[in-house]
Amino acid sequence: MSIHISLPIPTHPEASSPSALSEKEQALYDVVLEHFSAADYTLPDVNKEKAALVVDEKFWLSYECLLRFLRATKWDSNEAIKRLEDTLKWRRDFGIYDTITPQHVEPEATTGKEFLFGYDTRGRPALYMCPSKQNTEESPRQIHYTVWMLERGIDLMGPGVETLALMIDYADKAKNPSIGTARTVLNILQTHYPERLGLALIAHLPWLLHAFYKLITPFIDPLTRLKMVFNPVITNNGLFRTAVDAEAWSANSESRVFEPDQLVQEGWNGSQPFVYSHTIYWEALVKLCEERRSRMVAAWHCIGGKVGTKEWEVKIAVRDEAMNVQVDAENVLAKNDQLQS
Repeated sequence: MSIHISLPIPTHPEASSPSALSEKEQALYDVVLEHFSAADYTLPDVNKEKAALVVDEKFWLSYECLLRFLRATKWDSNEAIKRLEDTLKWRRDFGIYDTITPQHVEPEATTGKEFLFGYDTRGRPALYMCPSKQNTEESPRQIHYTVWMLERGIDLMGPGVETLALMIDYADKAKNPSIGTARTVLNILQTHYPERLGLALIAHLPWLLHAFYKLITPFIDPLTRLKMVFNPVITNNGLFRTAVDAEAWSANSESRVFEPDQLVQEGWNGSQPFVYSHTIYWEALVKLCEERRSRMVAAWHCIGGKVGTKEWEVKIAVRDEAMNVQVDAENVLAKNDQLQS
C-alpha cells in the first residue's frame, strides 16, 4: 500500500546538547549576542519605523544560529554581525515571513519535484529533488519554492540537528536549471544558510550532466564540495557514500547514511512505498510544519523569548511535550480497556 505523507520526526532521546565553547569562542559569541540583545537595537540602514526586530527575527537569532554564522566567518565577530544583519534584511526583502506563503509557492509543488520525506542516520531530514518532474518555467517563484522547502526542512529538524540531507535524482532524462538560477540558489544557501547542508547525494547523474557541475563548481565553496556525493551506492542494507562503505557495513558500523525504512522506493531503492499525491501530501506538510513551528515559538516564549535562546532547549521542550501527550493517550486507552474487561 502506498503512503503519501512525511514520516514522523525522530525523537532521538539520546541526542546530545551543544558542546561547551572554549574561553575564546565564548568571548566572541558574547560580543555577537550582546550586539543583538541590546534593548535599543535596530537594524542598520532600515526605515526607522521598521528597524526594530520582530518576534520571528528574535526567534531566528538563536544560540545555534549565532554560532553558525561565527563558524562561517572563522570566528570573526564583526564579520558575523555584518552577515547576520545582511541576512536579517534579506529575509525581509525576500519575503520569508510574508510573501513566500504556501499559497504562493503551491503551483510549483503539484508534481512533487521537491518533497521532504524521512531522515538519515544522523537525524537529518531528507529533501528530495526530482528535476524530471519540473512543471514550470524558470521564474523567481521557483527559487521561492526551493527556499520555502528548505525552511520547512529546518522546521522538521529534531533536537541536536542543524543540517539537512539533499537528495537529487537525475533519473528519467532530467534537465538542470540554467547556470543563472543555479548560481542564485547557491548564493542564497551559502550566504544566508551557512552550515545548513549536511550532505548532498546526487543519484543517477548521466555523464552529459557532469559538465554542468564542472561549470558551477567554481561557485561552490570548498566545504560544500566535500559534502557532495555523486552516484551513491544503494543496496538492500541502505544507502552508502561508496562501494567500499557498503561492502564493509555491519550492524555496528556507522558507514550507512540511510536505513532502508527511511528511503523512498522510487529512485532510491528504499522500503517506503511513498508516492507523491499533491492534495494529500501538501495539506499534511503545511499543517505539520505550521503546528510544529507554533509549538516551538510557544516553547521559546516559555523559556524566556530572548535572542540567543538555544534551539536545543526549544526542541527538547516540544519533543517532551509530544511524548507526554502520547503517554497520556496510551494511559487513557489502557484504563478504558480495563473498564471494559
